[in-house]
Amino acid sequence: MAAPRPQEPRARLTRTVTSCVLAAALFPTALVPAVAAPVPAAPADGTVELQMLGVNDVHGRLEPDLRNGVAGLPVLAGAVAQLRAENPATVLVSAGDNIGASTFTSFIAQDSPTIDAFNAAGLAVSAAGNHEFDRGFADLAGRVADEADFPVLGANVYAEGTQDPVLPESWVTTVEGVTIGFVGVVTAQTPSLVSPAGIADLDFGDPVEALDRVSADLADEVDVVVGLVHEGAETTSCAQIGAADDAFGRVVRETSADVDVIFSGHTHLGYACAFDVAGSDVQRPVVQGGQYGSHLARVRLTWDTAAEEVVAVATDLLPTVVGGVAAYPADPAVQAVVTAATAAAAEAGAVEVGTATGAIRRAYVDGVEDRGSESSLGSLVADSQRWATSRDNPAYGGAETDLAFTNPGGLRADLPAGTLTYRDVANVQPFANTLVVLEMTGSQVRQALEEQWQPAGSTRPKLYLGVSGNLAYTYLEEAERGAHVTSVTVDGEPLDPAATYRVAVNSFLASGGDGFSAFAQAAARADSGQIDLEAVVSYVEAHSPVTPPVLGRSVVGTGSEPTPVPTTPAPTPTPTPTAGPTTPAPSPSVTATPTPAPTTGAGWVRVDLRTEQVRVGGVLRATLTGLEPGQRVTATVHSTPVEIGTFTADADGEIVVAWTVPSSLPVGEHRLVLTSDGMDPVEVEFEVLAATSEALAATGATLASALLVALALLGAGAGVLHLRRRAAGRTA
Repeated sequence: MAAPRPQEPRARLTRTVTSCVLAAALFPTALVPAVAAPVPAAPADGTVELQMLGVNDVHGRLEPDLRNGVAGLPVLAGAVAQLRAENPATVLVSAGDNIGASTFTSFIAQDSPTIDAFNAAGLAVSAAGNHEFDRGFADLAGRVADEADFPVLGANVYAEGTQDPVLPESWVTTVEGVTIGFVGVVTAQTPSLVSPAGIADLDFGDPVEALDRVSADLADEVDVVVGLVHEGAETTSCAQIGAADDAFGRVVRETSADVDVIFSGHTHLGYACAFDVAGSDVQRPVVQGGQYGSHLARVRLTWDTAAEEVVAVATDLLPTVVGGVAAYPADPAVQAVVTAATAAAAEAGAVEVGTATGAIRRAYVDGVEDRGSESSLGSLVADSQRWATSRDNPAYGGAETDLAFTNPGGLRADLPAGTLTYRDVANVQPFANTLVVLEMTGSQVRQALEEQWQPAGSTRPKLYLGVSGNLAYTYLEEAERGAHVTSVTVDGEPLDPAATYRVAVNSFLASGGDGFSAFAQAAARADSGQIDLEAVVSYVEAHSPVTPPVLGRSVVGTGSEPTPVPTTPAPTPTPTPTAGPTTPAPSPSVTATPTPAPTTGAGWVRVDLRTEQVRVGGVLRATLTGLEPGQRVTATVHSTPVEIGTFTADADGEIVVAWTVPSSLPVGEHRLVLTSDGMDPVEVEFEVLAATSEALAATGATLASALLVALALLGAGAGVLHLRRRAAGRTA
């Protein structure tokens, strides 16, 4: 390939700071975000208090979504400004995925508004995330590099067949006389996560090797080395993170002691940990700040200027939304960027393309997206892709397809009930992938279904493919690799291993993305001439009003052939609840795990409990749908009445109730009673179980808050790990 044009790091001014003492508790499990501490008293002479603020996986979330804990980039920048005012020795960094998989306002402008917003916020340096490669390396090294005032680092991204880096490997700055070197790496799984065509001439190497190599090169030049690692843990438990037998576990355990701090990303979780490091006498902070700018991951280092070493570290997570309200004022400069971007996107996004009879959602567990479960949205997108490559679509002139699949990572937003605009649909699939028609054998189709269970060490153990409604299959969750799928039918007939099926997928899957190699092995392929966004828009226009597909295209079974799910929408839809995915309804011919149906009262509300059992100290979660926007509902627990509160339905006619079960509530059977003016009461039964140590841990928010207050009252240093570390570069 032509020699890649490396990105030139931007110059940064050395900041002069007033020394401040470090006074924040280190909570290794980081299950509960900590609130920013008051400005502490000044430290003794001879130390510098460095404050590093990290973001990751922002994905162009310019605007607020307070209900889901997203403050938007103006508030995120405002938080940075406030913290920098308290301690000018502050550096804002990113562990990658600033752009790509973005919401409409950023996506429609190729993420330029997000880059502009980060420029205005003072982002100093970023690792490349896999989504920085969504539009190909040429776009990253060209347009993105030109627009960004910060370097994008990728020490483990090489020209194919070489060890020659194609992105800057490191960036160095000086803060109050302390020289800090930053090294950026991206997950080695990137080739399976982006379109292979855009990175065809690149290799993605071992992140640990790259971190060690570059940090050793920096050893004689800098005092502190910070790793910006676009790879992350699959848990918030620090003990499990440190012991994990996966790629990030290796980063935590095997990265050289030359690296003093690790900011991580990719898995969209929040944790603030610290681990012992061989060859070092101080623990190394390892942090990640959730997703979409929901938190700032903060690391504070106390640097002893005489000894030239770090003598204390502390970590915490700072939420940008607290109690549904932005925790910091918006930054005016960043707000101006977002306001302009919103206005520019409004005209294109306001075009109505159809309506939906109910919200069509991804799968969720405890309010967090679950890519390992079936979803209404995945089914709808697969249906739209098959329709778009059929004779029913007047814009398509190719061979008609038999099946369609879509990957869960390509679904980035839910569809609301009611009017659907171009923006609504574009938010679902922001990657602009083309639709490709493959010719696959039945054996390859079955292999693709087996590949939903990912190889050992993968970031996610299972990725649930959305499948078109004429395909149904049974599976065993606990089985040997390659033996999960027990039966498959297409149009009601058993899948023929030797037959050829025409299959519609997006270009990402067609290239073997997300580890689905079966699609890449197809004997023939043809470009449909449509992008995925166009296919869904046309499908919605042709089928409006669209109905949420009923779940159950796959079921846990014993091996008998499943009853095929009809492609026509069911007259009474069951939307995917926001509090967690609904287990597919069992087909008559298989043995399936039963799930209680949502309880419908007098027809005015549908209630879905996340679970029928909850322990003392745990959270009772209920999703109420089918309400009128603005309708007020009071929730009360009986038999001894305990009022949870009165709630107002949102624009989708939905309410989410989350109530922590108090210790005063007796163990046993109870009823959740819902009332609304002029409506008959609706009751749902649930059972309260005795608390366990795990259930008590779920009340950590209250305990952690109390502990923070107590530490503040006890005085400085209560939560600081006072240990000594040799200055970076003085040990191998």
